[in-house]
Amino acid sequence: MHLSSILPAAAALLATAPVVAAKGNMGFALGDKTPTGACKSQQDYVDDFKAIESASGATIVRIYAASDCDTAKNILPAAKAQGFQVVLGIWPDTDESYAKDKAAVVTYAPQYASQVYAVTVGSETMYRGNFTGDQLLAKIKDVKSAVPQFKVGTADSWNKFQDGTADPLITGGVDILLCNGFSYWQGQKITNATASFYDDMLQAWGHIQALAGDKIELWVGETGWPSAGSKYQNAVPGTQSAATFYSEAFCGIIDWGYNAFFFEAFDEPWKPLSVGQDGSVADETHWGAMNADRTAKYSLKC
Repeated sequence: MHLSSILPAAAALLATAPVVAAKGNMGFALGDKTPTGACKSQQDYVDDFKAIESASGATIVRIYAASDCDTAKNILPAAKAQGFQVVLGIWPDTDESYAKDKAAVVTYAPQYASQVYAVTVGSETMYRGNFTGDQLLAKIKDVKSAVPQFKVGTADSWNKFQDGTADPLITGGVDILLCNGFSYWQGQKITNATASFYDDMLQAWGHIQALAGDKIELWVGETGWPSAGSKYQNAVPGTQSAATFYSEAFCGIIDWGYNAFFFEAFDEPWKPLSVGQDGSVADETHWGAMNADRTAKYSLKC
């Protein structure tokens, strides 16, 4: 389905339109550490998968760095045991992390080919200004040449796909693109969060499809709402608001036939506080759809 034709008034259209396609695929971003900050074991991932599928029905996750905590080595056999698929991540920001993650993908992905859905090279690297589109495309092509049997692409903020930054990737033959969009970090009230999210995604996807047609597989790479933490402009954390965003925005876009990953599966209390661009404290410990003990905060069925 081409999205460019529905970009005008996109949010209103998505909010009121009936389902026009089969449901999209839903998945979760998954961290590589336990609540204490220790690296997860293979059994930890098995337990993660059991909780995710039981609560939501989802059977796909995405991770960010294949070599950190031996993630690829541990998560792929767990995925095979539980019938899950994984989008493996390569962190290209330093030569060392790129080499280690690429080596982990080359080593373990072919051993578990049915469990590897795709490989992403980078997570918001263009948003942070670490790479231009051309520079990132060169790394994606390098990974694709090493594991040509898998879909390879990247994940980045929606506006980098909309504003032309990622055009070299869009026209350069990538297989899959994950577009991140957070109404929360745009300071939206929960009453406008769904409309804002839809508008962001459709601007990004519309630009991609205007350049590449339907050649590239598109996903929401990350979206979510924290159940606790720091207020950000007009965005206020809270379990009820998180539940509303999940059911209306996340489930809504899946019901409309598009693929999406929710950020994230479980709370990560080990994460340190960070500071946003405006100087505000960014607490990222309460973004899970489930608590750190793997209990759901609200209904996760779409």
